[in-house]
Amino acid sequence: MSDIPTWHGTTILSVRKGGKVVVVGDGQVSLGQTVIKGNARKVRPLGDGTVIAGFAGATADAMTLFERLEGKLEKFPGQLLRAAVDMAKDWRTDRYLRRLEAMMIVADKNVTLVLTGTGDVLEPEHGVTAIGSGGNYALAAARALADTDMNAEAIARKAMAIAAEICVYTNNSLTLESLDA
Repeated sequence: MSDIPTWHGTTILSVRKGGKVVVVGDGQVSLGQTVIKGNARKVRPLGDGTVIAGFAGATADAMTLFERLEGKLEKFPGQLLRAAVDMAKDWRTDRYLRRLEAMMIVADKNVTLVLTGTGDVLEPEHGVTAIGSGGNYALAAARALADTDMNAEAIARKAMAIAAEICVYTNNSLTLESLDA
């Protein structure tokens, strides 16, 4: 076992409800038991702004993946699923890319996807998905709130607040991006 502290955590959540899709991420970056940064931006629009993405994992790795996905979106404009599958194939088979440690949630007006380095391109059930150290807490909270009359943004904000109360690697400094679905 190594004595070198490891980077921990983030929480990224996506909620699709009522004609809107929201991707939200917390801002905390931790190294071991130390908070290194509290306001990191882990969610951003991609390409021409018709896709939003959030990442959990190593920042440099995520930036590489964002750039790669933007390239695929240029190659397959308006086809997020096709671009994501093509990128996931590269991610899994390319010697350099397969060493990258990150997961991504990407969404456009039609689809939300979770992308992993093992080649997974997963479309969530129930319009809600989450990744990262606090992902399961945010997912459970959002699923419970999905049947209420709250809108997508309100659900996302409340679910992230709940995750931040439970997960020590998640904070309340949120970056939220949304699109009309």
